[in-house]
Amino acid sequence: MPGPKLSKLELQIMDTLWARGKASIREIQQAFPEKGRPSYGTIQTTTYRMEAKKIVRRTGKMGNFHIFEPLVAQNAAQLRLVDELLAMFGGRSQLIVMHLVKAGKLRLEDVKEAERELKRLEREDKQQ
Repeated sequence: MPGPKLSKLELQIMDTLWARGKASIREIQQAFPEKGRPSYGTIQTTTYRMEAKKIVRRTGKMGNFHIFEPLVAQNAAQLRLVDELLAMFGGRSQLIVMHLVKAGKLRLEDVKEAERELKRLEREDKQQ
């Protein structure tokens, strides 16, 4: 599977870092909605654990604040989540696709893009 497995809180922290590029722990904490916002200590502990897992790194210091940046690309983390979701359904993508259709979340353009990708993969297979 691509990318590391991220907890919900780690993913929320990464969303801030992907959007900003770099941020201090205080900036990350302030990016959370005020209602239900994790404490500074929770964000700090989680960010330091993410640093140990090589998900983020310190890039410098501004005053007393360490600045962090993501080491994991957003696309890699998203692909990991999709792979995990598929695994929960025994690898059967039909169930997920049908749900998206019924929920009105799958557009015709999405289907056309998927068809183009399938054709591209088929051409690659034939060339090998």
